Amino acid sequence: MSEPTAETPAETAQSTEPRTESHDPAVPAAYAAFMREGWGERPLDVPRHPVADLAGARRAKLAEAFPDDRLVLPAGTYKVRANDTDYRFRPDTAHTYFSGNQTSDAVLVVEDGESVLYARPRSERDTDEFFRDRQYGELWAGRRPSAQEISDSLGVEVRHVKDLPSWDDDRKTRDVTTDEDLARVADELRLVKDDWEIGELQEACDITALGFEDSVRDWDRVLEFGERWIEGTFFRRARAMGNDIGYDSICAGGSHATTLHWIDNTGSIQPGKLVLLDMGVEGHNLYTADVTRTLPVDGTFTPLQRELYDLVQAAQEAGIEAVRPGAPFLAAHNAAMKVIAHGLEDMKLLPVSAEEALDPESKVYARWTLHGTSHMLGMDVHDCGRAAADLYPKGDLTEGMVLTVEPGLYFQEDDLLVPEELRGIGIRIEDDILVTADGNRNLSASLPRTSADVEEWMGRHIGG
Repeated sequence: MSEPTAETPAETAQSTEPRTESHDPAVPAAYAAFMREGWGERPLDVPRHPVADLAGARRAKLAEAFPDDRLVLPAGTYKVRANDTDYRFRPDTAHTYFSGNQTSDAVLVVEDGESVLYARPRSERDTDEFFRDRQYGELWAGRRPSAQEISDSLGVEVRHVKDLPSWDDDRKTRDVTTDEDLARVADELRLVKDDWEIGELQEACDITALGFEDSVRDWDRVLEFGERWIEGTFFRRARAMGNDIGYDSICAGGSHATTLHWIDNTGSIQPGKLVLLDMGVEGHNLYTADVTRTLPVDGTFTPLQRELYDLVQAAQEAGIEAVRPGAPFLAAHNAAMKVIAHGLEDMKLLPVSAEEALDPESKVYARWTLHGTSHMLGMDVHDCGRAAADLYPKGDLTEGMVLTVEPGLYFQEDDLLVPEELRGIGIRIEDDILVTADGNRNLSASLPRTSADVEEWMGRHIGG
């Protein structure tokens, strides 16, 4: 997500000088004048966006919550990666959810039941911007849609961001990047997904499954180059069929799997070990999948690996079965942890009984589970995080919510409280679960989950 900068979108748009660098060639007046003439029209084919009508209804609900206020939802601007190079732009989630817009330096304003999108459109040919500006120039960064093209596509009035008012009146102006109440309501309105959003999430899960298959088909290269090869292979699929990856991929071989957010992906993939892959594709409309599978590098689990894997899979199955309308959001976590705790008791690892360990005042089992089992999923991989706690995570599930179910078991390399043969093993299984009217649907079910199915799947795809 793009972060606020000291310069507002309006200030960015009003800058009179093109963004150039010291090493750029000089531009004599004759050259500049010659560049401004002799250009034909080049309209973009920007069809009406399928979210246009949905976004209008979303804005109406948002406005109902703040009837007397002016609501401001910026898209954000570019963030510097190094010197004069920026990270790939990704708009603020709230801005895109309520407008459909994905261009940078735009601001959605909602007041008095009306909405205006202030955007930075294509470079005009009466300035040097279109051929000199490295950040916005058409010949440098590509053709941005015109204000009219944006308006036709999104079904909202569009004005140039340079015309964004300063608002020195008495009306309360709420900016979603700084106003906690507006941010909270914006997230709460995204808790329940409509049919279009569910379709976007399903597509993201389907592409993600292809990315996992790609990785296994490249297993000879994986063994040669290690974690980096999986990361690159999955990214290629994400870019080919979606917008990007939804988050930095976790490609954790061996003991790296015990680091929950291992994103260095610099290690080797060793025979006899496990590899934990937590990866998700972000689709063109910014909805992301979030899926984890733990695979035996040899294609077959050892007896110990299978025992541990089956425990985690049983815990996940219990968690998924607990997902249904009216159930507490935490039901999946509680069900999964009950299975894990009793499994740890059977392994004689707990210092107390499983029931004692499950007591909220104890939770000693969490030494080997570490994290919660679920989070909401949508346009953000950890979605709706600013919603009121009594709705999420302390509230109940509702039809249309999408959450992950992802229990894990992690034995650190230096954990002296477990047998040596367990040390350095990390296992997580994660799926994206839609709450339906009569229970749930696993959006990522096309990927295998049981140990037997994982082995069969790997056998089919390795070298395929």
